[in-house]
Amino acid sequence: MRLRRPLSLLAATLVIGVGLAGCSTVKENAGPCPTPPPIKREEIPKPPVSEQEQIWQPGHWDWNGNNYAWREGSWIKREGRANQWMDGYWDRPSVPGTCVWNPAHWM
Repeated sequence: MRLRRPLSLLAATLVIGVGLAGCSTVKENAGPCPTPPPIKREEIPKPPVSEQEQIWQPGHWDWNGNNYAWREGSWIKREGRANQWMDGYWDRPSVPGTCVWNPAHWM
């Protein structure tokens, strides 16, 4: 008999907690990662002298947790036997308000 009351309270607490968990709303642009500013126009310098193939990696906006900071473009040397270049890009995973920078790289 004494065990019924605590179990009833526990069950009621769980039902209320689960019910309230679905009541929150999230704005599409809410969260720690708003849309990045427009890309800056860059003058591409001549590549440095090198025996390795190089490709220009355009500048991009880096998110530091509080705001965006511009990262200048640079020449990237070819890595190993890689023969294809993938530009960096921002990706918004299914978690609202988050974003991930996928850096440019050789494939």
